[in-house]
Amino acid sequence: MYQRYIKRLLDFVLSLVAVIVLAIPMGIIAIWIKSDSPGPVFFKQRRVGRGKKHFNILKFRTMRGDTPHDVPTHLLKNADSY
Repeated sequence: MYQRYIKRLLDFVLSLVAVIVLAIPMGIIAIWIKSDSPGPVFFKQRRVGRGKKHFNILKFRTMRGDTPHDVPTHLLKNADSY
């Protein structure tokens, strides 16, 4: 029983440390994306999780904002231009 609470506390503390440590690089990446091109910094992608339930995940945008939506990159005519 105590191991369960200790694991929960350890998970919480390590997650908090990770958020604090990674906040600076993520902020730099967000500023870099925003200064490089217009549009949002993040995009939302739909994924399938446990029990085949759908959920949305936020990701940093790595392609231009005018890229066609819902088209896989390998099906674009000139994927390198995006």
